[in-house]
Amino acid sequence: MFAICEHVVVHVITKRRLREFWVKHPAAESPLTAWFKITSNAEWTNLADLHRDFPSADYVAPWTVFDIGGNKYRLIVKVEYRFRKVFIAYVFTHAEYDRWKA
Repeated sequence: MFAICEHVVVHVITKRRLREFWVKHPAAESPLTAWFKITSNAEWTNLADLHRDFPSADYVAPWTVFDIGGNKYRLIVKVEYRFRKVFIAYVFTHAEYDRWKA
C-alpha cells in the first residue's frame, strides 16, 4: 500500500491587486512577485508558520501586515489558516499605509 503525501499550499486571492499596484509603482513588482511566490508555496497552518517565511510580518487583527521591498511598501492581507487562503486587501506605499492606519 502506498501512502499519499498531501501537500496543501496556500491559495492567494487575488494577484490582480498586486499587478494593479506595480503598474503604478514599477519598483514594487519584483518584491511583490517574490512575496507571491513564497506565499503560494507555503504550508501555513498558524502565525508561527507564517513567521518562518516572513519574520517581520505583524498581526493586527484581523489583518497581517507585510513590509515589502525594504520597508517601502505595505501589503495588508487576511489569512484564513484553516482554509489555507490569503486574501489580499490592500497594497500601499509606506506613506499611504501611515495615512490609512491613522
